[in-house]
Amino acid sequence: MIKKTTWRPLPDFLTIKESKIEGLGVFATRDLPEGFDLGISHIFDERFPDGYIRLPLGGFINHHEIPNCKAIVADQDKEMGKLRHIRIEALQPIAEGQEIIIKYIINKLDNPNWEFEYEISQ
Repeated sequence: MIKKTTWRPLPDFLTIKESKIEGLGVFATRDLPEGFDLGISHIFDERFPDGYIRLPLGGFINHHEIPNCKAIVADQDKEMGKLRHIRIEALQPIAEGQEIIIKYIINKLDNPNWEFEYEISQ
C-alpha cells in the first residue's frame, strides 16, 4: 500500500509553465516578499554526475542578466542539519505570475569548478 504524503515537487507558491525566456520556467503563484526563501535547488553529492542532485526547483529556473532571485551556497539546513546545498532567495518583491530568474553559469566545460560559481556570477 502506498502511504499518502504531502510532498510536492514544488511548494504551493511556485509553479512551472511556459517561459518567454526559454522553454519552461518557474513562476510565483502568489506575491513573495524580498528575502523570501524559495527553497533548495541543488544538493551536493559526489556520487552523482557533476557532483550534485538537481531538485525540481533547480531544473526549471531560467537565467537572466537582471535577476529577481539569487542562489546561496550553504552547508546547513535548519530542518535537515548538515547538508551542502544551493537555495534560492528573492532579491526583491516578486509579484504573482512573475517568473523566478537568476543570473548563473551553466556547465562551463573548460572550468571543472563551474558549479561553485553558481552564486558568484550574480
